[in-house]
Amino acid sequence: MTIVRHTGSITRDDQTHVPLELPLGDPLGADIATTYLELFEATVGSIDAGVWECDPGRFRVDWPENGEVIYLISGRVTLLEDGEDPVEIGPGAFVIFPVGWKGFWEITEAVKKVYVNFS
Repeated sequence: MTIVRHTGSITRDDQTHVPLELPLGDPLGADIATTYLELFEATVGSIDAGVWECDPGRFRVDWPENGEVIYLISGRVTLLEDGEDPVEIGPGAFVIFPVGWKGFWEITEAVKKVYVNFS
């Protein structure tokens, strides 16, 4: 079965509203609003995909057993991977976070991304 979704028509009202929390990210004591809509979850293996939005803020990420591929639809983020130079990304960025990625996300402009999580 082929799954086709047009992410431009998905709004925050279509998504589940949750505060940012572990294991996704540690908001370092601040409340950061997020929304998501899962579009796919594998029945075999470990993969899921969807749309995620997040308000500005800074949070710590530590994914020892998971990785993620994203396509940033809108917003701006500075990625501060442990031991590496900061990388700023914006709309149109395609980013691969390998299993074990650690660092900070500093969202300076609310983001909307398509994600695929894997382990």
